[in-house]
Amino acid sequence: MKWSMLELRKYKIEPLRFVEKLDLKKEIITRFSDFIIDISPLDIKGFLEYKDGDVYVHANVSGTMIVPSSRSLKPVDFALDFMIDEFYTTEEGHLERYEDTDAVIVLENDVLDFDEAIIEYVVLQLPLQILAEDEVLDNDLPAGNGWEVVTEEQLDAQKAENQTIDPRLAKLKDLFPDQD
Repeated sequence: MKWSMLELRKYKIEPLRFVEKLDLKKEIITRFSDFIIDISPLDIKGFLEYKDGDVYVHANVSGTMIVPSSRSLKPVDFALDFMIDEFYTTEEGHLERYEDTDAVIVLENDVLDFDEAIIEYVVLQLPLQILAEDEVLDNDLPAGNGWEVVTEEQLDAQKAENQTIDPRLAKLKDLFPDQD
């Protein structure tokens, strides 16, 4: 989904509506193979409009991708369904028109490559932690020779146990009774 700014000027009055099925698997897997195992073709629905030399794009993206479990690296299906609202301009002087919270991209050339925006948004959807279904139901955490994975609650309990005072140093607390 690439458009030149010259081509988009036709949509000053009536916005360009689009419904696409976009296959970005090759680009995404090539660049992000450590984080994404597979991705389905994405359904893109939205519109773009040209106004005062800038372009506003609103799109809904949905699909599914397979990512590795953050615990065991097992493949996990992850549903995608997100919105994109961005402004594109070719002149940096137009940035003052927008709020700080608006996503405004200054184009280096006169081509709006919306595929790149979609790829970036897909990567932003990756969760910090995702578990396979059996890992969610199973409370047994992985362990090995001299190591184990613990929950935050287990870690807090271990810290509380380890805060016992060495008996050889216990007499030192009587040295300064007015201090902790």
